[in-house]
Amino acid sequence: MEIKLERIENDDMTYIYEWFKDIEFLKFYDYMPPVSQSEEAVDRTFNDYEKNDESDVFAIRLIDNNQIIGIAGFDDIVKENKVATLFIGIGDKNVRGRGYGRKALRFLLEHGFEKLDFHRIQLNVLEFNTAAISLYESEGFKREGTYREFVLRDDKRYDLLLYGLLKSEWKK
Repeated sequence: MEIKLERIENDDMTYIYEWFKDIEFLKFYDYMPPVSQSEEAVDRTFNDYEKNDESDVFAIRLIDNNQIIGIAGFDDIVKENKVATLFIGIGDKNVRGRGYGRKALRFLLEHGFEKLDFHRIQLNVLEFNTAAISLYESEGFKREGTYREFVLRDDKRYDLLLYGLLKSEWKK
């Protein structure tokens, strides 16, 4: 199945609310503590994305049935520097591991470098998220640094890895 990235619709929020209650999803999605979020908290986050010009966020959808399976986009966009931070989260447990994250990443890189004219795209990833690290490195991202023992998960400390990709390094 193929995917497309489109704007998030109100109907999508039902699924997004579920993902942001799912501790397992949150454990890998962000470096913030994986705490189940209320619908109001999720609405605040997505309203902030919508209102500011430092974010560009999409629903990841299956083309054949238009079902939302995840979210992806850029935040912390600094237009003056042509820099943004990328994020991807496949929320639907039933479709993880099928290459949709790779397809979403390639879409974001093309969108970011070609349409938005970014010079640099960066990301943060938790050291135990080996599938994501492998994906990012295979698409050309370079590990640029480490915030040592930055994240606490299950009473254990983990590093937060910093990756970046320059437009000149990107393989189309």
